[in-house]
Amino acid sequence: MTWLNAKLKYVARFGYGDGLPANEAQDGAFRVYGSNGPYSYFSKVNTGAPAIIVGRKGSYGKVNWTPEPCFASDTTFFIDASTCNHELRWVYWLLQTLRLDEGTDEAAVPGLNRETAYAKDVKVPELSLQRAIADYLDRETAKIDAMIAAKGRQLDLLAEKRRAFITRAVICGLDPKVSLRDSGITWLGKTPVHWDTKRVKYLFRLVTEQAPADNDYELLSLYTDIGVRPRKEMEARGNKATTTDNYWLVRPGDLIVNKLLAWMGAFGISEYEGVTSPAYDILRPINGVNTAYYHHLFRCGVCIPEIHRRSRGIMDMRLRLYFDELGDMRVPVPPLPEQQAIVEHITHVTARMDAMSDATKRTIALLKERRAALITEAVTGKTEVKLKQ
Repeated sequence: MTWLNAKLKYVARFGYGDGLPANEAQDGAFRVYGSNGPYSYFSKVNTGAPAIIVGRKGSYGKVNWTPEPCFASDTTFFIDASTCNHELRWVYWLLQTLRLDEGTDEAAVPGLNRETAYAKDVKVPELSLQRAIADYLDRETAKIDAMIAAKGRQLDLLAEKRRAFITRAVICGLDPKVSLRDSGITWLGKTPVHWDTKRVKYLFRLVTEQAPADNDYELLSLYTDIGVRPRKEMEARGNKATTTDNYWLVRPGDLIVNKLLAWMGAFGISEYEGVTSPAYDILRPINGVNTAYYHHLFRCGVCIPEIHRRSRGIMDMRLRLYFDELGDMRVPVPPLPEQQAIVEHITHVTARMDAMSDATKRTIALLKERRAALITEAVTGKTEVKLKQ
């Protein structure tokens, strides 16, 4: 069967999405699509059905499919039957092989340039084969997507098991037969009878040691999901600081608190000597404290309601936790040897869980690679797809 070489502009035309009118209620029965997918509803549509939505700004190059008419926002292009005389579902799969996220404008806000996209070389089969390829990819990718979803559920279960394990260890200790008593702290509940409770300010002191000018200390950042890391290891995930003058000095064993995200568990022990932004509080342990124990306590989620209550601000994304409020918060205090034993046990057990999680993530990555290869091979003719009889 004949395949023709062509430019994308002869296969599909990209229509521009529209801005949502500010003076009209943004509700209704029709989906609104932005560059990252559907996010709201509106009373009007500007596409036919079905339609392909392609990110123009923001998540530019991202390709979405909608079986129903929708309102394509001004951050998108759209393709429907009025702008395409080929099998639309085949075009949807074709676009995913063209790396549209590489075609950007040289502008303040990078985006997909329509003419750059139009210049892409494509191979076009006959209409009957386009339909067969679309059916084949619908069917085969659904199988892979189901496997990816199952692996994703495994990751969620592992993460929940990990949180539950850490939470029990930091609240009840390691001895399943230990007698418990009411701690007198609402968010904490029952703890071992031999444990004490103290206010955070008697366990950690707030330190504000400024770094000297022209220093060469390691720049550290606190990430909610992974804790404290050197910024150079994570540069792709954040902005670079132009200078670290007057940043806070950090010592190994310090507990770093992101005041803006503390209500989301943004605490972390530093294993490094370095400097960090003044947006963080640096808490240094007082004698009798294993910082890693409190690293786990504050990150496992059990403290979140109390930390949220103590944070100040008019809305969640503007909440700040100041040390006067955190310092006044009562927390459990196991004997120091028990703190150390809890930390060692958590480290040992979670290492196994993390290895399982990493293996599952690798499997998901391989499945996604297989999915991408499957699509590419089908739309380029490398995989023979038979026509329906």
